[in-house]
Amino acid sequence: MAPVQIKAAASDFLDFVNASPTPFHAVKSIKERLTSVGFKQISEKTSWSSALVPGGKYFLTRNGSTIVAFAIGKKWKPGNPISMVGAHTDSPCLRIKPVSKKQGDGFLQVGVETYGGGLWHTWFDRDLGIAGRVMVRGDDGNVVQRLVHIKKPILRIPTLAIHLDRQEKFEFNKETQLFPIAGLVAAELKRQDEKQSKSRSPAEEEGQNKPFSPLKAITTRHHPHIVELIASDAEVSPEEVVDFEVVLYDTQKACLGGLSDDFIFSARLDNLNQTYCATMGLIESLKSKSALDDESSIRLIACFDHEEIGSMTAQGAFSMMLPAIIRRLSVLPVGDGSEESYDHTADPELSTAYEQTLSSSFLLSADMAHSVNPNYGGKYESDHRPEMNQGPVIKVNANARYATNSPGIVLLQEVARKAPKLVDADPEGVPLQLFVVRNDSSCGSTIGPMLSAHLGARTLDLGNPQLSMHSCRETGGADDVHHAIRLFSSFFQQYSALEKTILVD
Repeated sequence: MAPVQIKAAASDFLDFVNASPTPFHAVKSIKERLTSVGFKQISEKTSWSSALVPGGKYFLTRNGSTIVAFAIGKKWKPGNPISMVGAHTDSPCLRIKPVSKKQGDGFLQVGVETYGGGLWHTWFDRDLGIAGRVMVRGDDGNVVQRLVHIKKPILRIPTLAIHLDRQEKFEFNKETQLFPIAGLVAAELKRQDEKQSKSRSPAEEEGQNKPFSPLKAITTRHHPHIVELIASDAEVSPEEVVDFEVVLYDTQKACLGGLSDDFIFSARLDNLNQTYCATMGLIESLKSKSALDDESSIRLIACFDHEEIGSMTAQGAFSMMLPAIIRRLSVLPVGDGSEESYDHTADPELSTAYEQTLSSSFLLSADMAHSVNPNYGGKYESDHRPEMNQGPVIKVNANARYATNSPGIVLLQEVARKAPKLVDADPEGVPLQLFVVRNDSSCGSTIGPMLSAHLGARTLDLGNPQLSMHSCRETGGADDVHHAIRLFSSFFQQYSALEKTILVD
């Protein structure tokens, strides 16, 4: 059993994942952690040349579901490297359809669509809540985003009793048999009658026309009771709700499990586990007041939405978001280490600064990896069987489904070897593992290959090992949270020196 100090990171991760049922909530959770240690929010819409200073710590968001944070070394110069860790905020889930109001055989049902490649059978017979964002119109006419997180289990997808269908394999139609039940028609009719008898206005009594709406009213497209719950959680009236993006999530909280609390039992380990570790690794690397004094690089994390559906969106990893941010950072004016001397009017040779920065930068693509499953041992290559709580897994694929290569492995070994102790119980360095899939097995992918191709920056894919990937309820190693935070912190601290010592071109 690992010491309590090492388990502390896993316990804090539980708080993070329980507060983050959607990418919008994950970004909110990250913002809170960054703000608490002095990061300032900036906007893509404004100029950065006069706002960013050496030694400064900043973050920005896009769509409320993608976040990029960075800290500028006081010895930064245009064209210098950027050390990056990339992760993603989304997970496979069920999303409420734009028109979700359904009923059958006396039940209220909700239409949902599948997001990503989930193990959908694991969503049956779970206590499901809803969460997401709602767009509300204020008194001033502006429409703003509010987050909603309804923690009460209000939905459930029931399985068919074995007595009625003795199929050997659990098979179902995702369009017609994946509808959750939300209540009973009779109860809802009674509720509506009671509500209308109490609140019917004179205008409604006279049958006056309502204002024109291009789409059908939201309470026509969705069950009114669900709209009312969403509005109440957003602290607005149902009439102020213009639209919403809401997903289903398992209300059972993440927890430590196993005889010695070896495991994390949780939803969304893929990939909130690595999103959390990247965030805390950056924060940990900056704990010392002098952390950026001799730093010539920029330390950056990028947590993208939409990885599970291919990343080809405005807030996905395949967008121009990260290249645009790097381009803006690569030409930041030179400082001599003090904020007062930061010359915003200096005009050094910047024509190739962006390309120079990319050629010397490095990206760790942090996405969860597979742990060996003892019940399916034959599915794993005999010499590549990652174990939980034995450290992050370097993911390798000869067909470039992962972006890892030998120089990257050399770099990461040096980073792991030099990792500082965060607690007294830490061993020397951080253990690492290697993984490749069998030749007769398919291989997943990550944001690593697409970003390395997009940017031309050196990249390595890695992640903590887990079981039941893409299930409604996944399993990871409790100690691996601490291992990954140490590794990412060391990467940020060591990269400026190490990148000069591993020579290829």
